[in-house]
Amino acid sequence: MTAHTRDSKILHRSLIRHPETVISASGSYYILSNGQRILDGCTGAAVAVIGHGDPDVKAAITEQLSQVAYAHTLAFTTNSAEELASTVLDGNPFGLCKAYFVGSGSEAMDAAMKLARQYWVEAGQPQRRRFVARRQAYHGNTIGAMSVSSNLARRAPYEDALLLDKVSYVSPAYAYRIQKEGETEDAYSQRLVEELDAEFRALGPDTVMAFIAEPVGGATAGCITPPKGYLEGVRRVCDRYGILLVLDEVMCGSGRTGTYFAFAQEGRVHADLVTLGKGLGGGYAPIAGVLAHQKVIDVLTKGSGVFVHGHTYQAHPVCCAAALAVQRVLKRDDLVAACAEKGKWLEEELRARMAHRRYVGDIRGRGLFWALEFVKDKQTKEPFEPDLHFARNMTDEAQRLGLAIYPGTGTADGYAGDHVILAPPLNVSPKDLGILADLLERAYDVVEGRVCWTN
Repeated sequence: MTAHTRDSKILHRSLIRHPETVISASGSYYILSNGQRILDGCTGAAVAVIGHGDPDVKAAITEQLSQVAYAHTLAFTTNSAEELASTVLDGNPFGLCKAYFVGSGSEAMDAAMKLARQYWVEAGQPQRRRFVARRQAYHGNTIGAMSVSSNLARRAPYEDALLLDKVSYVSPAYAYRIQKEGETEDAYSQRLVEELDAEFRALGPDTVMAFIAEPVGGATAGCITPPKGYLEGVRRVCDRYGILLVLDEVMCGSGRTGTYFAFAQEGRVHADLVTLGKGLGGGYAPIAGVLAHQKVIDVLTKGSGVFVHGHTYQAHPVCCAAALAVQRVLKRDDLVAACAEKGKWLEEELRARMAHRRYVGDIRGRGLFWALEFVKDKQTKEPFEPDLHFARNMTDEAQRLGLAIYPGTGTADGYAGDHVILAPPLNVSPKDLGILADLLERAYDVVEGRVCWTN
């Protein structure tokens, strides 16, 4: 920790624990001010999909700055924004035809919520005022996005004060904790779909605007994956009542799970609105976006002809240029397919090394997006007490050894439970993947020993 970090005027996430200073980054590694080299095994929060310091992205940013750094979208557009939208929406995948670029995943979710509301107002059904979302899900930190999230720790200070009140929740697709003993995958999937259908009917289907879900769960529950047929069933139920389906791919999208859209692995599924973020800009610039289906755009076009929403920095030309360069690297180097292949190796390695460990309850994920959930008792799945800080101990020990991983708490029920996420760059080398597995195992050994000793 440097002196200026100790005396920092930054309001860091913690007022007690001060972060280490990164002085450079290249490929899959950070270099800290103390000289330590850290393998970026989580890319922040599954952000740096092509690693750090890519020369093509740096060149694209510099070139954009030499052309135009900023133009307000009320009056102007830029080539970088237009080309980014054309690249992401090439061929109108799954009927998605328009992109709205903002600065963060939270802003993207707020924009999606407003698009959903405006859609129904202009479709002549203004009585649709409700959202349905899932427990143990996270959709962002702004007031709107937090209102459809269920990360209890992040909501707690603002509950009953600032959050929207027209949101209800159904069960997450969390097989480790919700699938019953002896229940088949098909039966479990059908039970979740029936629960959603029952919630729509209880609310009155014509009062619901949209159902919001992560195709693969993010940081709140740690890479939970849906059972086969679940999202197809969700799509059918939404269609039955005319309810919009909003899929949040801010964390799991942009190739992270081995297909560009995570929902593409779920059969005959399409979304009315999709949010993208982290991997869109790969950490080179703050950018996220909402992708809208032709159905949504047609209603607005025939109605007011405008989207009643706006941000000063939306479709920022430098951010769009950075994201465009990232997307071109993903395509040029076929990194999405590479992610799927490397993910198979990582899954096998994690299961071989960690599944039998005393406190590893579950290993789950897809592509290069994996989580380990830790439990006190593997038979009962009882989580550790929150004040033990198992996940934080894991990340601290891993960083001491030279590996960055992403911690999660409240995994089981919003209060108790621990997991860590692994999400290295999609172009991580096989050698560095091996190092990641080695360091994770070493970190776990230390923490397990510490817990056994104290218990």
